[in-house]
Amino acid sequence: MPEAALLPPPAAASSPAASALRSRRRRRAWRRPRGLLCWGALVAFFFLMNWWMFSRLQDPATRPRFRLRRHPPSAANSTLSTLEEVRAAEKGKRPHPVMLTRLLALAAHALAEAESRPEPKDLWKEPVNATLWRPCSDQRNWETSGYINSSEGTNGYIIISANGGINQQRVAICNAVTISRLLNATLVIPKFLYSNVWLDKSQFGDIYQEDYFIKYLKSDIRIVKELPLELQSLDLEAIGSLVNDTDVMKEAKPSIYVKKILPILLKNRVVHFVGFGNRLSYDPIPFELQRLRCRCNFHALRFVHKIQETGALLIKRLHGHMPRLSPLEDNLLGHFAGKSIPSGKRNESSKYLAVHLRFEIDMVAYSLCYFGGGKDEEEELEMYRQIHFPALTEIKKTTKLPSAAFLRSEGKCPLAPEEAVLMLAAIGFKRSTSIYIAGAEIYGGMHRMAAISRLYPALVTKETLLSPSELEPFRNFSSQLAALDFIACASADAFAMTDPGSQFSSLVQGYRMYYGGGDLPTIRPNKRRLASILVKNATIEWKEFETRVNKLIQQTKQVHERPVARSIFRHPRCTECMCRTDS
Repeated sequence: MPEAALLPPPAAASSPAASALRSRRRRRAWRRPRGLLCWGALVAFFFLMNWWMFSRLQDPATRPRFRLRRHPPSAANSTLSTLEEVRAAEKGKRPHPVMLTRLLALAAHALAEAESRPEPKDLWKEPVNATLWRPCSDQRNWETSGYINSSEGTNGYIIISANGGINQQRVAICNAVTISRLLNATLVIPKFLYSNVWLDKSQFGDIYQEDYFIKYLKSDIRIVKELPLELQSLDLEAIGSLVNDTDVMKEAKPSIYVKKILPILLKNRVVHFVGFGNRLSYDPIPFELQRLRCRCNFHALRFVHKIQETGALLIKRLHGHMPRLSPLEDNLLGHFAGKSIPSGKRNESSKYLAVHLRFEIDMVAYSLCYFGGGKDEEEELEMYRQIHFPALTEIKKTTKLPSAAFLRSEGKCPLAPEEAVLMLAAIGFKRSTSIYIAGAEIYGGMHRMAAISRLYPALVTKETLLSPSELEPFRNFSSQLAALDFIACASADAFAMTDPGSQFSSLVQGYRMYYGGGDLPTIRPNKRRLASILVKNATIEWKEFETRVNKLIQQTKQVHERPVARSIFRHPRCTECMCRTDS
């Protein structure tokens, strides 16, 4: 046999079966990495899609221009699905941007789910120890107080021309009463300066009862309606009797008035304070003088019958019955308050929450904050500042001011309607809650207010509760309209402020604290801490948001005595204004 026949066959000459086996192995080896590659591509695709959708959710400006078809909202179960639903509140007008749309959508779903659950027990109540304080600034004790100045007003006459709106004017009136007693001077019924912001020509007698004011304080100071004839012709500026806010420092101590103003009063027999905004300190001040200031605010200033009657009408329509007779209603409404209604018999469904939205254009412009409106908003607010706050415009040109983001982080910005409604939803107010909105025209109008009305449809204002003929006597009188808001807010079962620095909210809070007896809670957010929560709008879940907001609100509801140097108008819980029932 030839030698070549003993050698193995070459590879090229392998059998057909072996060839097929090798081919199958090669195909399987190729399919394994190709399958892994396809699986990896599919995972990457879903990852990219999730990232894209999440980024669109965080950035309202990039949301697709479509809307889900839905039935008209009902009071029980409608929800806020998209930004467009908020923006479409007023057809035919340029949409006004709304912030925090993701949290608003979460709030809407949370409210719908919570409608069948009971509200938090303390939502409509103050802490128990609030009942330990009762009003007592109507008690006088001049004889045994050791304070020797008399009420005869023999040292001369004090005139004030108060600036600002009704709230600043009220503080100025009570400070003037206190200084008149301090200097043993006769007070002339205060005058109100006309403001190009408030555009209201109302004077003292258009808002408050002059004769009641004079009579109630007659044991404290002498009050007259006019200067004596012999003093009316004096040129007060020429004789040095005109005193403006640059002559007396803000929150000046009583000793400053004795040292600087009393000599002018004794020499010229009259002193005219012009402006007089916050020109008397809260501490240190003699006990009976502080009590007099409280007495003026909480007892001596009563609205005129026209305001009382319309205010009673507001309360009747809000509660569904005539206002119950109580010290608060007696003070605010006089004989227009109804018969006594035991608090235990009040219809629970008639409860209402009052919210003061301090979000008018003047507040928004002055704050220097940004509210999501882009260039249009910035230009509009800058034009407003140039007209109404020229000094601020000049400061901006020469001084580097804090950024809008920094101001917001420090709690210096007024809460927008959408921020306020998120706070209310988080602390447990149900969707069916009746809410009275106080304030002038909200910046952004109905587009901005849609953020609230979509979540809380039972919204009312004085304009919706009163007929045009009932409102007519108050038109063009912003201070008188503010008085109606004051009555509705002070009488509410719960009151929420959105700007704790607001003079209006401060006075309402003080009234509720003074007359409430522990039954009139006030919700006062810490805006700095709230801002630190809201800034996480894109990622925070509703449960965490709810927990954190509840915690900060609970801390502000704690009952404590007025801190030193704090306003007695805002915080009358002190021995000069109120007495402890356990002492």
